[in-house]
Amino acid sequence: MSRPRRVGLLISGRGSNMLALVRAMRDGRIAATPALVISNVPGAPGLAAAEELGVPSAVLDSSRIKPRVEHEARVIEALEGAGVDLVCLAGYMRLLTPRMIEAFPGRILNVHPSLLPAFPGLDAQRQALEHGVKVAGCTVHVVDEQCDHGPIVLQASVPVLDDDTEASLAARILEQEHRVYVEAVRLFCDDRVRIDGRRVRIVAPVDP
Repeated sequence: MSRPRRVGLLISGRGSNMLALVRAMRDGRIAATPALVISNVPGAPGLAAAEELGVPSAVLDSSRIKPRVEHEARVIEALEGAGVDLVCLAGYMRLLTPRMIEAFPGRILNVHPSLLPAFPGLDAQRQALEHGVKVAGCTVHVVDEQCDHGPIVLQASVPVLDDDTEASLAARILEQEHRVYVEAVRLFCDDRVRIDGRRVRIVAPVDP
């Protein structure tokens, strides 16, 4: 039997998706170990939450480690030092450089609060409301060199209500983010994801 995958989680803030993933690993829903949480922001609330759960953590302050390539080199070094197999961005507010993508090819996931390719980038919920869409949601995708662009693994939708605010829509989407991100990481760790260009196939589990 192969060893459980080791997952690195990158955060910049409260880390609610990080917590959903760590809890799923800890209770056996994901066959993986949370190996390391890295924040680029000192004092990010997610760091304290990771510490409470006993997950190793590190701060690599992007405001002090410049230029970007140097900061990212430090991130890569920390992830590789922790033996990370899969990297999950969980509210990590920095674009990745090609160097990071090359270090973990096809092994970096992100969850974005829109039904990509609609509304990439910041303020996705605001964009959705301004455009008057009737359905919004979230997307788990493989990270590539472009912003919110890589192959789509899973998506989940929520209705947009007439009285929705940016906050109320974001809260409903976040509930789905926690669910669908856990499912996507579970599939990766069970070796059931196949990437073919921009298409992602989910294959049947292999009998033990």
